[in-house]
Amino acid sequence: MSASCPTVLVGSVSQPDAASVFRTVAEHLDVVPRIPDGEVGERFYWIQFQTHRLDEATGLERVGEPGFRIRDRFDVRPFRVVGDVALPDLGYADAAIDSYAVFRGLQDEGVVPAATRFQVSLPTPIAVVGAFLEPGSRAAFEPIYAAALRAELDRILAAIPHDALAIQWDAAVEFAILERQRDVAFVVEPWWGADALAGVVERLRDVGAWVPAAVELGYHLCYGDVEEAHFVQPEDAGTLASVVRALLATTTRPIAWIHLPVPIERDDAAYFAPLSDVDWGGTTPVLGLVHHEEGVDGALRRARAAARSVPPFGIATECGFGRGPHERTVPLLELHREVAAALGR
Repeated sequence: MSASCPTVLVGSVSQPDAASVFRTVAEHLDVVPRIPDGEVGERFYWIQFQTHRLDEATGLERVGEPGFRIRDRFDVRPFRVVGDVALPDLGYADAAIDSYAVFRGLQDEGVVPAATRFQVSLPTPIAVVGAFLEPGSRAAFEPIYAAALRAELDRILAAIPHDALAIQWDAAVEFAILERQRDVAFVVEPWWGADALAGVVERLRDVGAWVPAAVELGYHLCYGDVEEAHFVQPEDAGTLASVVRALLATTTRPIAWIHLPVPIERDDAAYFAPLSDVDWGGTTPVLGLVHHEEGVDGALRRARAAARSVPPFGIATECGFGRGPHERTVPLLELHREVAAALGR
């Protein structure tokens, strides 16, 4: 695999536990700079498990009558603030610390290469606040949740050597906010004022600044993945480009990679054209152009179209693949390897 075409695993991987993720990835991707633990266990459906944590909190209550549930596990009714909020541990630090112990053990055995970093993917505060709080409570709850999430990150930073760690911030609800004028299934109004883009970028920059310089920093920009579908398809990469451009222009620290989704239907140059004037600097763009439905040929079509507007880039799936069948995992990893090898040539 060429060093000019790195492979990025977005986060979730469909395997029974972290050890299986690490072993499977190491076996089927011979060169990968970072490996996540697959967001196994309660984290399999991204942030939905946070509703269980919010149910344990004081000062919050559910709003409305019980409605439908996601996969019979997650109550989708929003919360509202009704008093002084005290949150329990959010679960991210415990999971990361436990998984890193497994990761390090496999490095000691020679299963995972010594230079590979352990990747921890975290949601932005906007994700949980925008998805789970009723509109009138979002402004009050955001600093409370942000402080709790930063405490989780600080525990991770205290437990894992910084030169072995990579942190990725997952931004999806942000695009429900930025695309809210379109016909979207999941609309979220900004709670910080009229300038939605400025508020999104400010918050992405702030969480990035929480990460020390020795820890690699990345972002996953996402249009959602509920039952393997976006909440709205991007018309092109224009909204993504506006976020990337502003974030890179104002960041206070290096960003190692930024991941962007590429819908399976988009192998046209017009989709990527808004990215042509982005100054990436030392940041690697990573394009989610690997789709299990189309194999190598489809990925290469999208890559050829992207190359007109994007400098040398890494590859990934459009989102994580932890909610697909586990039988798909090895073929997807092999597909990453084959596409990267073809592009490296």
